[in-house]
Amino acid sequence: MTPHAEGTPDGRSEPGPGRWSDLGRPPLNAAGLRRGLVRAGGLWTQVDVVQRTGSTNSDLVARADAGGLEEGAVLVAEEQTAARGRLDRRWTAPARSGLFFSVLLRPVEVPVARWGWLPLLTGVAVATGLSRAAGVDTALKWPNDLLVTVGGEERKAGGILAERAGDDGVVIGVGINVSLRDDELPVPTAGSLALAGAVSTDRDPLLRGVLRSLEDWYGRWRAVGGDPGASGLQETYAAGCATLGRVVRAELPGDRELVGEAVAVDGDGRLVLATGEGVQEPVGAGDIVHLRAR
Repeated sequence: MTPHAEGTPDGRSEPGPGRWSDLGRPPLNAAGLRRGLVRAGGLWTQVDVVQRTGSTNSDLVARADAGGLEEGAVLVAEEQTAARGRLDRRWTAPARSGLFFSVLLRPVEVPVARWGWLPLLTGVAVATGLSRAAGVDTALKWPNDLLVTVGGEERKAGGILAERAGDDGVVIGVGINVSLRDDELPVPTAGSLALAGAVSTDRDPLLRGVLRSLEDWYGRWRAVGGDPGASGLQETYAAGCATLGRVVRAELPGDRELVGEAVAVDGDGRLVLATGEGVQEPVGAGDIVHLRAR
């Protein structure tokens, strides 16, 4: 378990070496985040900020498995050294250049069969929160990527990873590139909120905006037993999904590929592809590559 970061008198996370080496990337205000997010009757029950860790998802899953952790725990890292994406891919980013956090949810009122909507719900919540707080139009690439437009091109600025935690919990991790500069991009197809013209790269209000949006969407979804139609989730996700209407290649388990037009997201959160053979085939897992229109 990663220890909690000690706070400075102003409530910001404890400085590491070279804390002020980049004045454009101040540390998060842990005490201010708690004051703004943790409230009686609300979803968020604790907010911890650590200076550095391998993976907030791994840490929070371990803490949840150990027992005694309430729903609504939030773990934020100023820097991650072993962050994971889907298919156990690794990625890193400079300290304080983004938002790297995980949350623990226990949707016990929702049938487990509908839990697959949680990464999509999180994508909708993040896109909504960033639109309000950063003034950036964030699109969703099925199933878990966050896209921004930089110089007229789609770039990946973030991702989402959901993992089971014990019998009744799900830990959802979110990584968002906030102030990453051109010369810091890990690959040319990456982007950041700053490169997309964000009106603000102050991570404190960005994180509060995203978590408040997630609390709102999770509450709506949970209140109707996870029904994606009744909660408005399915319609909202489809409206913001950059994958729909595109010809894509689905790289599926077992070295199988499927090419077709992405025509819908079904009630189970699967991407429906219309193939050249006139068949509509739902895809529940796999990598999706956006192809140019034929």
